[in-house]
Amino acid sequence: MDALYTAVATATHGRDGRAVSNDGRIDLKLAPPVELGGNGEGTNPEQLFAAGYAACFGSALGLVGRQAKVDVTDAAVTAEVGIGKQGEGFGLKVTLRVELPDTLDEETGRKLVEQAHQVCPYSNATRGNIDVDLVIE
Repeated sequence: MDALYTAVATATHGRDGRAVSNDGRIDLKLAPPVELGGNGEGTNPEQLFAAGYAACFGSALGLVGRQAKVDVTDAAVTAEVGIGKQGEGFGLKVTLRVELPDTLDEETGRKLVEQAHQVCPYSNATRGNIDVDLVIE
C-alpha cells in the first residue's frame, strides 16, 4: 500500500504521560482511567482509539452512502472501546453504535453499515484481531 497520508504522534511515559502530534494539533495529557487504577485526569488510548474509529467509520458510511445515492449525512457513529485481560496480556473489543437517519429503511441501513465495515481502514485493521460488534440504532 502506498500511503496517501501519514499521521505522526509521540507519546511519552505511557498512560501517565503526554501525546503530541508532529504538527502540534494534538497535545494531550494522558492518564489511566479510574477503572484501571488511574486518577482519570487525562485522556487514555482507548478514548483516542474510539474517537478515531468513530470518525473513520462515519466517513466510510458517507462514502458508501454517496455511492448508493443514499443521504446519510445525519448519521452518527459512537465507538465503545473496551480493554480487558486476554491471555497473558490485554485485549480490546469494540462496539460501533450507528444511528442512521429516520428516513432510511432498516434493510438499506444495514447494508450500508456492513459495506462501510468493509471499506473503513479501522475495520480492516481490526478484522480478525478485535471483536467488533455493529449495532444499528
